[in-house]
Amino acid sequence: MVRSLNSGVSGIQQFQTKMDVIGNNIANSSTLAFKSGRADFEDTFSQTLTGGITASIQVGSGVATGSVRELQQQGILTRTNVPTDLGIDGEGYFVVRDPIADKSFVTRAGAFDRDKDGYLVTSQGFRVQGYQDPTLASIGDIRIDDTGKPDGDPGSFRNFSIDVEGHITVHLDVSDTHFTRGQILLQRFQNPNALVKEGNNLFSGMEDAGGLAQLSAPKSNGLGEIIAGHLETSNVDLANEFANLITTQRGFQASARIITTTDEMLQEVMNLKR
Repeated sequence: MVRSLNSGVSGIQQFQTKMDVIGNNIANSSTLAFKSGRADFEDTFSQTLTGGITASIQVGSGVATGSVRELQQQGILTRTNVPTDLGIDGEGYFVVRDPIADKSFVTRAGAFDRDKDGYLVTSQGFRVQGYQDPTLASIGDIRIDDTGKPDGDPGSFRNFSIDVEGHITVHLDVSDTHFTRGQILLQRFQNPNALVKEGNNLFSGMEDAGGLAQLSAPKSNGLGEIIAGHLETSNVDLANEFANLITTQRGFQASARIITTTDEMLQEVMNLKR
């Protein structure tokens, strides 16, 4: 009976973990590019009572959470018509760099903006990475301005556009000409579930996730394409989450009932001597 008591306790603990995952999914149903999680259970050590000729008699000791896995299905791309909003249609992550700590992260949330110096940045001021020069030779902080315009061109920065391969085209006023200022690059991972969530839609742990040795252009090496003026939404399926909510609640109640029933049985044993 002590085994059933332990099994009931482990069930309560793991269903609480699953409820935490479901609650986090629902809370982030409107978070840009959020990937919903799924708690996977596994059985724990089983005690062998007797070893039979054909099969051993074993009794399990409960349940444990084997993993909390991210579901990598892509969220829907919604139109915003903001030129610095970028969505990835397919695989890949944007790489951004903290210019103060000089530390890099990856993200699927492409809600970027231009800062006062023309750098393409996240809301935290982290700079998007890619080819930073018109010759597409040097990887670094993406800057959108008229640096590198054709010699002798009297025009200055007017606006810009970004194509599906990440090329940044700057349009000049006066001369009404344009030139390629740089290119946004992406990173692809063999195991995205190994990435570590850092908050603010950022991930670290790129080495453990098996990233490519070098950033690559969109639409190459299995990467998706960049859709400017769009943002990726959360992939949380609310109907599925509420169905899981109900089954998790019932599982929690059943585990609690195991504890109360075992307690009643133990009480009956204690009463035998009366």
